[in-house]
Order: sequence, then structure tokens, then C-alpha cells
Amino acid sequence: MKITITSTTKLTTIEGVPCRIWEGVTERGVPCHVFVHRLAVRNEGVLCEEFDRELKETYPPAAEIIPLPFFLLTDDEPQGAG
Repeated sequence: MKITITSTTKLTTIEGVPCRIWEGVTERGVPCHVFVHRLAVRNEGVLCEEFDRELKETYPPAAEIIPLPFFLLTDDEPQGAG
């Protein structure tokens, strides 16, 4: 799967971990949200300063973001379900 994502100004906490919410779309056109805790660039002579500047660019969210329960994103069902 390939996803193109754009950083938003929206922050949330998942299981006690702060995350920035990114909006994305798959290569087949399915919109999605990505919850990013950390993001880094390889330190191999790449322009780290440029990466940092781009990383700080954010955009307002385009749509209401409704977090899904984690079990909906996995094959596991919650205890007592089913």
C-alpha cells in the first residue's frame, strides 16, 4: 500500500502517546488519517534543515477526524466480542 499524506495542525493522544494527525489518500483514492508519533530523516548528508522546515509546515484539517477503536484496525476482536 502507498499513501500520500499531508500534515495537519491537529494533535491527539493515543494510549498516552502524543501524535500529530496527518490526512492521506491511498494510491487507489481512499481517504485516510495517519497518526504520527515520530518522524525522522536519515542522517546521510541529506538536507536535514530543509526536512525540519518542511516538517513544521501544517495545514488545517479538511474533515472531522473521528478516531477508530484500535481493534477495528487489526484482526483482533476486543475481549467479550463475538
